[in-house]
Amino acid sequence: MPTPPDTSMDMTTAGDTGLLDLLQHEVALFARRAEQTRLGGVGQVRNSMDRAAYLLLNRLDKEGPMGVKALAASMGIDSSTVTRQVAPLVDTGLVKRTSHPEDGRAVVLQLSPRGQARLEEVRSSRRQLMGELTSEWTPQERTAFCTLLTRFNAALSALQGAPGAPAAESEPTT
Repeated sequence: MPTPPDTSMDMTTAGDTGLLDLLQHEVALFARRAEQTRLGGVGQVRNSMDRAAYLLLNRLDKEGPMGVKALAASMGIDSSTVTRQVAPLVDTGLVKRTSHPEDGRAVVLQLSPRGQARLEEVRSSRRQLMGELTSEWTPQERTAFCTLLTRFNAALSALQGAPGAPAAESEPTT
């Protein structure tokens, strides 16, 4: 595993400006590398599911069947985006459209058995990748990183949820 560049400058004396410069640079690098690799996993599953599909399937798995508007609200995106993103998932059989149990006119989106199996395959591959990337970390370091990354994502989500800002695509940690 390649060794990351040395960023061990003394954070206590770097001052806020230096620390925030380093933080924004590392976040920019992370975003670029995450997008390049899509952190899709390992082996044949690597990069086999785009981010939008993964987030939609994951949300349906976590929260159960729901309508387009509820799914959009849950993910912090607009209904037209969900409709556009879910169409190929329906076409490939990963998501089923069914009638709402209480209002037969309404459509409910539901993870299909094929979608559930595919999601677990991708999750497993991504879990393996995360294990490889953090193999030399202690359990405490992994926990601290997850805690801080979750907190960072929540702050981004809150910022994007401000009036006039685009909605966030927050996700629970898996």
